[in-house]
Amino acid sequence: MTRHSEQEKLQLEHDAGKLFLRCYEHRFGIPMRHIWHNQPSKPDISCYRNEQKLDIEIAHLYASETEAMAVLGRPLSISMQRDLADMAMQPSEQRLHCALQRLLEQKGKKHYQSEQTWLLIRNASTIWHKADFDAELQNITIPLSHPFQQIWLLCDFYQGELLQLF
Repeated sequence: MTRHSEQEKLQLEHDAGKLFLRCYEHRFGIPMRHIWHNQPSKPDISCYRNEQKLDIEIAHLYASETEAMAVLGRPLSISMQRDLADMAMQPSEQRLHCALQRLLEQKGKKHYQSEQTWLLIRNASTIWHKADFDAELQNITIPLSHPFQQIWLLCDFYQGELLQLF
């Protein structure tokens, strides 16, 4: 990964984390402060939740390869291209389910050097909105084994519509 694309990735993670912290603090009244980035053996960012350290793994959800490339501003890995191509072959009503399920399964296999890890999924697609996620929640299967104490979804790329998946 080039230095420029790494900076873009860090900025996307930072922006997602900042939006999540603001939304979470507003909704629950619990202070969320000081974002910093971590090395790969740890989740993407860390912060303080009411003075207790919290690590957050951040994932972005896309509806298509074209959309992902536009948001990321860089080429995608072969495996990500395959996953997105498979998802694009699904009927449109199945795309959200397939994309979200794929992301949960991928992240569920990871391991981190962290005592308290949450997963934050940020919707990066313009075609899905909170109502779509609300309708799909009962159909989503959280992997039985995963490293996350909580799993959250930011339903919009820019606004704070927040859903707890786990």
